[in-house]
Order: sequence, then C-alpha cells, then structure tokens
Amino acid sequence: MLILSVIPKYRTMKEYKVIGAMSGTSLDGLDLAYCHFTYHEQKWNYKIIAAETVEYESEWKNRLFKAPDISTVDLAALDFEFGRFIGKNVTNFIGLYELENPDFIASHGHTVFHQPEKGFTLQIGSGAAIAAASGITSICDFRSTDVALGGQGAPLVPVGDELLFGEYDFCLNLGGFANISFLYDVKRYAYDVCAVNTLLNYLAAKKGLSFDKNGELGKRGKQNETLLEKLNSLPYFLQNSPKSLGREWLEEEVLPLFENSGISIEDQIRTAYKHIALQIISAMMPRDFKKIKALVTGGGAYNSYLTDLLRKLSTDEFYIPDKQIIDFKEALIFAFLGVLRWRNEVNCLASVTGAKHDSVGGCVYLAGEI
Repeated sequence: MLILSVIPKYRTMKEYKVIGAMSGTSLDGLDLAYCHFTYHEQKWNYKIIAAETVEYESEWKNRLFKAPDISTVDLAALDFEFGRFIGKNVTNFIGLYELENPDFIASHGHTVFHQPEKGFTLQIGSGAAIAAASGITSICDFRSTDVALGGQGAPLVPVGDELLFGEYDFCLNLGGFANISFLYDVKRYAYDVCAVNTLLNYLAAKKGLSFDKNGELGKRGKQNETLLEKLNSLPYFLQNSPKSLGREWLEEEVLPLFENSGISIEDQIRTAYKHIALQIISAMMPRDFKKIKALVTGGGAYNSYLTDLLRKLSTDEFYIPDKQIIDFKEALIFAFLGVLRWRNEVNCLASVTGAKHDSVGGCVYLAGEI
C-alpha cells in the first residue's frame, strides 16, 4: 500500500530533480550529478545543475579493487559501508553547492561481479544504506531484473542515449570499457566493445603512472603485430550482440596476452591503442549512414592520442562535447533511469541486452518518516 501511494505522484510529474551516482570500473572516483529533467511535448530535456567527482583515496580504491576476492561476510559488510559512503558524499555534495534535496538519488553502485552468462551480477552500495545516510529516497540495483530475464544486464545507458541524445548516430563511451549505442531499423542496439581505460591504466601503472596522459607512453612505443593479431582474434570480438564485458574477461583473456608478449611496456601500450581503435571502428561499421556523427564521452575522450587515432583510421565525425557531459554523462543517465523507474516506465531494452522482454529495473528504498 505504501509504495502504491507514493509512486503515482511521481508518474504525473513533469519535472524531476535527481542526483545520479556512478562508480566506474576504472576506479577514478564517485561521480555525482544533480540533474533537472523536464518532460514537454513528448520530449525529455535535461540540465546538469552541479556535478563533481569524489576521488577515491587509496584505501577505498584498494578495497573496491580487491572486493571480488574477499569473503562473503566481508563483501556484505562492504556493500553497506560503501552505501553509507555514497550517502555521506551526496549529503556533502548538496551542502557544498547549496542545493535543495532532490526527489531521490539514483545510484549505479560499484560492479564487483558481472557474469550474466551464469545468471548473476552484483553492484555494491546498498540503497538502504544510501537512503539512511542521506535521508533521501534512493534507487539502486538497476541490472538484476534484466539478468533474471536472461539478459546481459548491460549496457543500460542506451535508453538515455535514445531519449536524451537522439541527435547523434552513435554514442561512444570511452570508460573502463568502450561501449557504443545506436538506432538501427527503429530499434536501439548497444554493447561493450573492448577494454579501454582498465587496460591502459593497468599498463601505465607498470611505469609508475596512474594513466597514460594523451598517450605519451604509447607514442614512444612500436606496434607489435603478433600481439595485435592475438588481441583482435579473441572470441569475444566474433560474437554477435547482445554482449557485455567485465573485469573477469579482462583478467582471464586480455592481460595474459600482454604479460606473455615479451615486449616493452611502451610497445604494449602502443599496440593496445591500435587494438582499441580498430575494434571501435569495426563496431561502428554495420550501418546505413554514409558518414556518421558520434558523441564521444568518458575519460578516454581526453586522451588526444586515442581520439586522433580514431579520426585517422575513420572518415566519420567524432564529436567531443563540453567537459561536463564528457565526465558526467553516465551519472546523468543513471539519474534519468531513476526517473523512468519512478514512473514505472521501461528503462532497460531487450534489443540491447537480449532479455526476454523490456523491463523496469531498480530497487526503491524510501527515506524519512512515514
């Protein structure tokens, strides 16, 4: 009775103020975006009011990185502790920018396990803990319903690509993994393409760097054809969509090829860049457009060496938007997925994930006195 009495109020609203929270696989930090959405003349519009990235201190970075290997009891505790961390930082964020409390928080959480082929996925950051720590109703766990329906549980961003960024032919995100989203024959399709920052950061760390700024390490190396051929021949790249990637695939299928290559780190990184660019361009090939316009976001959009390589190998237009969209597009869209969840409207597309049907994903945790 309680849920039914609350949600219809939000379904009739024409505007929403929501904080989107996103923690990516590259472990850069917690992205927070305070977003204003309006629905007018059958079209959604958005504005990011404020946004920031809460960088993870080394302790949190290590704990999240090691999460897949800890005990079930410790993982359950980490789930709640990370939820409290999110809730606390949302409260600080609201105070710092002098914002009014949003209608709700929509949190992606942090992916620890993603194995849809085995029927499960896990993003930690308890919604109950977020709501309790912030005093704001929170929505989390957007992927599990789709996985339960036989889908990949990813990517989820394409709904936002279609409803908020429909003027672009392709949306390309260069995050921990590259993923693309596009409309074809009246259906939205999307999938993970390959590892990007998770791989490049791993290799840069071997030279004592957290990342390879503008490809400086890669520029000093030489492309290795043997390694490049092995990378491009991995079975994943021959699979049809829907498909998605996780840390497990990187560690089991990709990193051993680099570890056993016997070449310098600079040569490994140079070869990784070429592999990434070729896989992205190949993924964007099956289309009817003569020349496409692709929106490029995610941390990789700042890597001039990578974006220049994409332009060099393709005749398509790669549009890089303003810094706010580059950094916070995913947080923005997860805020929007929360809006759709409140309205009980589809926020996960079967054409993207391969599930039995479209679904409404997300668990709602009410906050405050009832």
